[in-house]
Amino acid sequence: MMRLRIEQVIRLIPRGKVSTYGAIAQAAGFPGAARQVAATLRRSFGLPWQRVLGAGGAIKLTGDSAMEQRFRLQAEGVLFRGRKVDMKQCEFSFGRAKRLKPGRGAK
Repeated sequence: MMRLRIEQVIRLIPRGKVSTYGAIAQAAGFPGAARQVAATLRRSFGLPWQRVLGAGGAIKLTGDSAMEQRFRLQAEGVLFRGRKVDMKQCEFSFGRAKRLKPGRGAK
């Protein structure tokens, strides 16, 4: 259940936008479960993993994986300020998307 909900929330992040592990956990209904978001990304296939960042827009991966994540984000039009994503411009807000739950329509 938790893994599926986290996957659903990650899929909401549109091309050119990013979110943090913590914000995804919060939007999925599991505040404080940022590590579970990371675990879900490791076990899942087909998710837009590149759109998930550490707090403040930091890429938490290392080595070639970090370079690939930055390349993929830049290809989507995500803006960087030094080594971090410009979160003011590129952070996705789940506020509105959260109200649209699958199968229930808008509230």
